[in-house]
Amino acid sequence: MTDVRPVTVVVPTVGRPELLESCVASLAACDPRADEILVVDQSGGPEVAAVVAAFAEVAARTLDLDVRNKSRALNLGLAEARNDAVLITDDDCTVADDWVGAAWAQLERDPGAIVTGRVLPVGDELAVPSTIADETPREYTGELQYGALYGGNMACRASLVLALGGFDERLAVAEDNDLCYRWLRAGRPLRFEPDVVVWHHAWRSADELGRLHRSYGHGQGLFYAKHLRRGDLKVVPFLARDLYRGARGVAARAVRRRRGWPDPRTGLLSGLLAGLAEGWRTFRHRQP
Repeated sequence: MTDVRPVTVVVPTVGRPELLESCVASLAACDPRADEILVVDQSGGPEVAAVVAAFAEVAARTLDLDVRNKSRALNLGLAEARNDAVLITDDDCTVADDWVGAAWAQLERDPGAIVTGRVLPVGDELAVPSTIADETPREYTGELQYGALYGGNMACRASLVLALGGFDERLAVAEDNDLCYRWLRAGRPLRFEPDVVVWHHAWRSADELGRLHRSYGHGQGLFYAKHLRRGDLKVVPFLARDLYRGARGVAARAVRRRRGWPDPRTGLLSGLLAGLAEGWRTFRHRQP
């Protein structure tokens, strides 16, 4: 018999049933497995519920959300989880068969920490965003940065994340960067543990990937505007670095036309500038 750990897995989805089925099947195959799987459906259709119903024997169930907002979906999952220990992955990821056990062991080691781990590509690595293959553990506690947390592979205590304000629902993208920054800014522990592994699958076309890069850049611009409006100048070096990276990407494209998958740096720059402008208006009143 498969052992069960007292953890809840939260999977936000926007209605990608084939990808989601693979994701939940990998969760069901974990040994030990999670006590509960919550799929937060933002699609508004019946397909997701049908997929999840097939995994009822491993305590998978659906929560419906009537808007597409990943931060709100994650907060709903954290609030509705019947366990304080929560693991999060994305609907286009599959997890290692020891993922639940490995993440649970890390939370038991340090209950107050957020733990993140390796995100490995399936398919052409240039077609898969947000991956990390580093095999060296790293402690980020005491540092200040935004890019240490991989939202498709994280473990946390729901009560602690919600007490910090949860994921910022004004940021539908870059929500993990914002939480990472606020968490470390508050002096909380965050660790990268390479034994906690998920695989992120390539499925987007080149055009879809280009739009995703711009969306990431836009969310990053909102993130910077939010903290700058609060008077937090510690984000300025990060903003300068991203602007520089984006400019180099545009310059490289001007020198030689890139073939195949789009360069994420060019989408970063165009999205970042638009997000900064929008965020400067959105966050003109100081908020938490």
